[in-house]
Parts: sequence; C-alpha cells; structure tokens
Amino acid sequence: MASEADPALLTTVLRVALVVASGVTLLAAYRVISGPTVPDRMVALDTIGTNVVAIAVLFALLTGEGLFATVSLVLAIIGFISTIAVAKYVIEGDIIE
Repeated sequence: MASEADPALLTTVLRVALVVASGVTLLAAYRVISGPTVPDRMVALDTIGTNVVAIAVLFALLTGEGLFATVSLVLAIIGFISTIAVAKYVIEGDIIE
C-alpha cells in the first residue's frame, strides 16, 4: 500500500522549506544587529550557522548535487568550533591560554 512520492510535490516542499529557512535566517540576522546582549547575538549567530547548513542540505536535495551535502558538513563543523570559541571568549575573556 506504499505509494510513490510525487516529484512535483517534493520539489514544491523543498522550495517552501528553502524560503522558510531563508526567512528565519533573516530574522536571526535582525537579532544579531539589534542585540540587546552578547549572549543574544551569540545564539542568533549560531542559529544563522545552523540555518545555512539546512539551506545547503535542502539545496543539495533539490538539485541532486552531492557537493552541497559535503559543504554543509564542513559548515557545521566550522559553526560548532566557532560557537565554542566565542562562548569561551565571553566566559573567560581569552580563547588561547
């Protein structure tokens, strides 16, 4: 009783997801600019990084290009390391001891 997915429906869902992820990224960019505190800006930057990874994966699914999936993995690693570095800087005031 399993039915095959409609390719047009899948394409539409992926495009809508790309628009939603892009909109949320713009809202997070507003939070980075407006603040009001450093932790708010940190969380917004982390959200932007996560959304960029999601956009790369969605684009990879939409186009069928595997390179974008690899790019999303690299972006996720860089985002994780930068979040750790910024959090350590905010807490301790120094990244490298």
